Amino acid sequence: MALADPEIPEIAAGEEEDTGAQIAPIIRLEAVAVTTGEEEEYALLDLKAKLYRFDKEGNQWKERGAGTVKLLKHKVSGKVRLVMRQSKTLKICANHLVLPSISIQEHAGNEKSCVWHATDFSDGELKEELFCIRFASIENCKKFKEMVELVAKPQENKAEKSNEDTTAADLIEKLTVNEPEEDAASKKEDVPAASEEKVEEKEKAVPAASEEKEVEKKEEEAKQESK
Repeated sequence: MALADPEIPEIAAGEEEDTGAQIAPIIRLEAVAVTTGEEEEYALLDLKAKLYRFDKEGNQWKERGAGTVKLLKHKVSGKVRLVMRQSKTLKICANHLVLPSISIQEHAGNEKSCVWHATDFSDGELKEELFCIRFASIENCKKFKEMVELVAKPQENKAEKSNEDTTAADLIEKLTVNEPEEDAASKKEDVPAASEEKVEEKEKAVPAASEEKEVEKKEEEAKQESK
């Protein structure tokens, strides 16, 4: 009786048989440290949002990208900047300092959006931009607005204090500069007075000496006459 041939599984087209062999890569890639420029900063705020900028030429809003908006504070200088990157490409779509002059307002007719002016550097050059940001919820929009205002307020107080310190320093400097001049003037006035006193003493001393000589002379004449 003839035995039936064993069934051999067919390999589908496009599939390769796994032999278990390990092939070393021809080129070895080394890990590269990627810097974001945020290493010396820490986040005060981190929210998902969509950013728009106003195109003056087209007189319309244009989308800059959807991603994460952050308020980053520098560990040394204490300055705070707003940075937003697109979620997939990580391209920067907003990058500017939060200055005391910033004025952020709710977008008319939309409680989930805010608008503000800023001097932006996301394109590699400083440009005046009008931004609009939209959040998924009203709570996130309020949180963003309140945090920006909170950050800008202390900086405004610092600016006022520095101006006051500068004014006080100027006044002190003027006082310290004027005092030596007055001292010098008083010294100049004192010197002639002292010299005049010395001259007067000399003038008084000279007549006194001549008078003594005359007295002595008269005494000698009187002695001779008596002889």
